[in-house]
Amino acid sequence: MTEFREATRSLTSVLAPIERRVLLWMAARLPRSVNSDHLTALALVAMLFCGLSYCLARVTSAGLLLAVLGLAINWFGDSLDGTLARVRRHQRPRYGFYVDHVVDAAGAVFLLGGLGLSGYMSPLVALILLAAYLLLLVETFLATYTLGTFTMSYMKIGPTELRILLAVGNLVLLVHPTADVFGREFLLFDVGGVVAACGMTATLVAATAAHTRALYAAEPLPEL
Repeated sequence: MTEFREATRSLTSVLAPIERRVLLWMAARLPRSVNSDHLTALALVAMLFCGLSYCLARVTSAGLLLAVLGLAINWFGDSLDGTLARVRRHQRPRYGFYVDHVVDAAGAVFLLGGLGLSGYMSPLVALILLAAYLLLLVETFLATYTLGTFTMSYMKIGPTELRILLAVGNLVLLVHPTADVFGREFLLFDVGGVVAACGMTATLVAATAAHTRALYAAEPLPEL
């Protein structure tokens, strides 16, 4: 098998410095019986739990609170698995990158599928948001392979910040499930979902343009 060179990780989100110290502290204190695979599996199960909690929210608002709990558990598993592997020097860069991000994609389907069935976000908006998110994931992974840098945050927002925004949104839904926009009433999460999808699409276009220029400069057409 050919030698594998791990991509450089780029995480410049607002909470990254604090989060890094917290994760290192937790990783050093986890029981030896817990390994990174357990944490990755926990992250996936937590996202399934979130999706089911949103489905439950259709009949009781308690589902929104359970979804917040699921997001916290997902953060614990998804953020800590790689840190634990590095602290214990058990890195498996190809396996870890592949499995972790297949789990991320599946988790997004669980989460947004549940939101689309919750009654707090219309299925069409959930589908558009899922498509935008998955397209951005694909661009990120292609850039990781071709440029050797794994970008984990955009405009100072990373996975942790997104979880916090969603959790806060859940709490707001308990009081204000709708929003007034230009004199018309919409579901609050429909408004947020459209804004998020537009932001992801703009990020996708900007990243694609920048990465295409960089790759073309590295591999220009030969002069005639």
